[in-house]
Amino acid sequence: MTEHPISYQRPQPGADPADARGALLHTPAPAAPAPSAALPAQARTGETPSTPGTATPCGKGKEPASPPDTSGPEHSQPAAVEPDTHRPRPVPEAIPLQPGAEPDRPQDGHERRTGQGLAPGQPTPMRRDGDRLRFVGAATRRIARGIDLDEIVMGLCRATVPTFSDAILVYLRDPLPVGDERPTGPLLLRLRRTDRIPAERDTEGGFSPALQPEPPELSELDTLGAELCEVRPGSALAEVLRGVRPVFTDAPAAHAALPELLGEHGESAVPGGQRAILAPLRGRRRVIGAALFLRRPERIPFEPDDLLVAAQLATHSALGIDKAVLYGREAYIADELQRTMLPETLPQPTGVRLASRYLPAAETARVGGDWYDAIPLPGSRVALVVGDVMGHSMTSAAIMGQLRTTAQTLAGLDLPPQEVLHHLDEQAQRLGTDRMATCLYAVYDPVSHRITIANAGHPPPVLLHLGGRAEVLRVPPGAPIGVGGVDFEAVELDAPAGATLLLYTDGLVESRLRDVWTGIEQLREKLAATAALTGPDHPPPLEALCDEVLDMLGPGDRDDDIALLAARFDGIAPSDVAYWFLEPEDAAPGRARRLARRALSRWGMEELSDSVELLVSEVVTNAVRYTSRPVTLRLLRTDVLRCEVGDDVPQLPRLRQARATDEGGRGLYLVNRLARRWGATRLSTGKVVWFELAKNANQI
Repeated sequence: MTEHPISYQRPQPGADPADARGALLHTPAPAAPAPSAALPAQARTGETPSTPGTATPCGKGKEPASPPDTSGPEHSQPAAVEPDTHRPRPVPEAIPLQPGAEPDRPQDGHERRTGQGLAPGQPTPMRRDGDRLRFVGAATRRIARGIDLDEIVMGLCRATVPTFSDAILVYLRDPLPVGDERPTGPLLLRLRRTDRIPAERDTEGGFSPALQPEPPELSELDTLGAELCEVRPGSALAEVLRGVRPVFTDAPAAHAALPELLGEHGESAVPGGQRAILAPLRGRRRVIGAALFLRRPERIPFEPDDLLVAAQLATHSALGIDKAVLYGREAYIADELQRTMLPETLPQPTGVRLASRYLPAAETARVGGDWYDAIPLPGSRVALVVGDVMGHSMTSAAIMGQLRTTAQTLAGLDLPPQEVLHHLDEQAQRLGTDRMATCLYAVYDPVSHRITIANAGHPPPVLLHLGGRAEVLRVPPGAPIGVGGVDFEAVELDAPAGATLLLYTDGLVESRLRDVWTGIEQLREKLAATAALTGPDHPPPLEALCDEVLDMLGPGDRDDDIALLAARFDGIAPSDVAYWFLEPEDAAPGRARRLARRALSRWGMEELSDSVELLVSEVVTNAVRYTSRPVTLRLLRTDVLRCEVGDDVPQLPRLRQARATDEGGRGLYLVNRLARRWGATRLSTGKVVWFELAKNANQI
């Protein structure tokens, strides 16, 4: 049987059938057309459809049927209707007919869309069924577009109000269970979001003004319902949620559940006469919430088929919420993993100031293989590290964490930069054949104002001098970590006071829109331009400099993670350093006390003489007891007074509690009690024991 589209099946002007707000449009009332533009009647099988202005045969051997009545504007169509998707679309009042119309038959006894009379008891043609199908399809697509929890809940509200209901309340479990975990404690529902038709609508935007004033119960929807309700086992609300299927609130079980859900006074605000639907939200394994759909008292009530619509909306929303919760947990784990892999705070070593930045490739890929680090070394030195593991997955982040831990361990051994990269290369090969990474390892010595750098396939660093000149350092590139069988070379360069060294990953200078060397040149120009703003005698602030560097990124330049480490070299002046060699003999502690006293007198710090002499004597005594080579003694005056004693014995001293009968073993105890900080570091040639004292004796 050949069916010809009738008025409600034709494309509506300005309506998009894929939109939830335009899926249920009624035929607009056009201007009165010519008689020839009357709507043709449906043709039966084997018959030719009628043309405009002619009658359609009703059957073989029968007289032509009378043309439909075209007196009313609702039963007329223009001669030619072309879909116009660029015009604003009106928003319907609801899926069924407009307020005040009979749900089954108009008062004139004719079907509203064809104008044909209906036999007594014959149901209205199922235009609403097609509307419901289109609405459910558009609404579920809108809900599915959401990624996080708020987007999904908002998509449910926007898809149903005003097309399906005048108001909606969405309750979700608090807290929401994640995956297969079993929730503990009582079942609590928290009001997540409410939405309703506004009292007035913008007529210029395709909305029509409300026909009647909004009822008080819907105008006060923001205060309707309890913020948090507990679902007690065996209660009416628990039974409704356990049933999973949506129900009218006129049903006895749902009516008894309303006070528990909405509070004591919430039940009276819900319209009666099947104008409210309570739909449980069930995820993959358990009920995670409920949705309450409401219509105004002057609107026609919901129909039994609307329960199926509410069930579809609840099912798609619950599954989307389940996925959003899982995605949120994964994003949280990724954030925590990335955060713990990177240093929480940067150290504050002597003679250098540090600042850093880290940017993920995108909000949806928050983990990657980029890392940076600053590791204090013996002798007031500091190791600066930046690296990049291939990929943006959790695996890349895990490999990055292992390489970073290995680099910290190797730095504690005070190995040369090229040796550190060599051991990192071996570690990457042990992790797998395809574990590739680039790395730049630099060691800065504030006493000698020198920096030693080794590179493993990483972009070269940029040095911003005090006068504003930005220089790309010439460092041998080397092969990436993980290649194996390659040698790494280190170079030693000047690090003048006031200069700034910038270490970065390739995400800052390389993208789909530019190659790496073009990006490096742009970075150099950006640094020079930023330094020119502060003048030749004052370097730019580190934090502001990092922000300016990141501002050079364009809209299409975020293809990769970005790790940035900036180091401002202040150095230690030679006049603030005192250095001696002591022979391993019994007179060494006494000589160390005299040398320390002279240095403190020269620096005007005589008030620290007693404490420094006592601690220096104890540390030097422990050193000369076991060493066979000269002992080094160095005093550094910075923001604190630092003393370092080095020897060729690799064993580190340990703090222990001496017994009353012991003659020794109290030296480190005194150091621990009097010094602000102290420690011992193993070197490739022995060890260094150090302690720090505040410049002001009252702060010791």
